[in-house]
Amino acid sequence: MTERERFDRLDALRGVAIVWMAIFHLCFDLNLYALMPAQNFYRDPFWLNQRTGIVSLFLFCAGLAQAVALQAQGGGSSFGARFGVRFWRRWAQVAGCALLVSLGSWFMFPKSWIGFGVLHGIAVMLILARLAAPAGAWLWPLAALAIAVPQFFRHPWFNQPFAHWTGLVTKKPITEDWVPVLPWLGVMLAGLAAGQWLLAHRRALLAGAVPRALAPLALLGRWSLTFYMTHQLVFLGVIVGGRRLGWW
Repeated sequence: MTERERFDRLDALRGVAIVWMAIFHLCFDLNLYALMPAQNFYRDPFWLNQRTGIVSLFLFCAGLAQAVALQAQGGGSSFGARFGVRFWRRWAQVAGCALLVSLGSWFMFPKSWIGFGVLHGIAVMLILARLAAPAGAWLWPLAALAIAVPQFFRHPWFNQPFAHWTGLVTKKPITEDWVPVLPWLGVMLAGLAAGQWLLAHRRALLAGAVPRALAPLALLGRWSLTFYMTHQLVFLGVIVGGRRLGWW
């Protein structure tokens, strides 16, 4: 693999997740400010299933990206190769953004602020995925186990705020976003396993060029974290600013 090799198809897939998320968040914001017919984003299966689909696609893409990154770093066979400077630099960006999300959500939703949302989950799961990467084909059963565990084991002890991150709660915490390690680690591990297989057997499915019409999606996918951190500021700025100007 050359240093300049681009994985446009992977980036485009991540771009699809970004666009889907943006549409979902825009609808949430419009509903919050009563600019669309009232919806229940917390209980309506239509919105809940979309959220599950968006998070699943994000985490699967994150797993695919980890497979690509590990191969670029020599396969990640050694601990040092898996946890090099580049990894920790990116991890710090994700963790820092997670803290900003918590702070921003506390200002907007002080009673349901985000203590362990998607970026918090990704920050923890990236480390766990790197630790598990050498498992190879065993990643598939590990992924299945991570998904299955919270379906069969939950305990009230995990309902305490400091344990919500595990996902083993018996009562869902009151929060605007919650992406616990279990079962979601299973989705990232599945993406990592799929990525390792694709790089070995069907590399072009990840690295192949995309049609010109899809190039914006690939570009968006390469800047996914930046877009994630700014899109709500734009949406809310337009909605609140437009209301103050009497546009709606």
